[in-house]
Amino acid sequence: MVQTEQPAIPVIYQGQFGEYTINEGDRWGVLIYRAGLIIAALCFTVATALVLFQGNNPLVIQALTPLYFGFWLGLGVSLLTIHIYLIPLHQLLQLFWLIGGIASAVFAWVDEEPLALTIYHHPYTLFGVGFTFVALTGIYFKEAFCFNRMETKLLTPLVPLLLLGFIAGIWSVSAQKIFLAFWAIQFIIFAGRKIFQDIPGDIGDKSVFDYLKNRKAA
Repeated sequence: MVQTEQPAIPVIYQGQFGEYTINEGDRWGVLIYRAGLIIAALCFTVATALVLFQGNNPLVIQALTPLYFGFWLGLGVSLLTIHIYLIPLHQLLQLFWLIGGIASAVFAWVDEEPLALTIYHHPYTLFGVGFTFVALTGIYFKEAFCFNRMETKLLTPLVPLLLLGFIAGIWSVSAQKIFLAFWAIQFIIFAGRKIFQDIPGDIGDKSVFDYLKNRKAA
């Protein structure tokens, strides 16, 4: 007698506004969110290592531009699939990401110097490019608030401190390198730990999303 496999019974979760289940679409969304973070973290870490150890090599400086845009695209994928209860905040982070990308593309197009040198020689460009990192800090803050992760607690204040201090000219070159190395290490730790985190945690309480959606429709 041939035995047929019985479909798995979905787990029912109790949310704030009722019961909900997690489907394959939800799981894929989380996997894509994490893949975007990993791509962003790897691009950022490789770029940081090149700056710290081969920063005087012209070919390395040129390579930083595609690495930056790889980081930016990975971040965008994560911002598209991240679960944030406050929809206006989610949309604001996506807007910041878009502004940062447009500003970066403009500076990369109009300036003959590689993008990294343009930013380094003209710190005011961070008033445009920096919106990318504002969006990234939003992810760090969300992860620190939701999961109490030490690395994201450290990164949330570190990113604005480093960038604003760079604009103001208060950090020495040595301090900039230390901050940058610490940022890259904590970022790759954060992305790596996300691989092993349970998927439902990143989905959150779906009943809240359904409630907000229904309230908006009403």
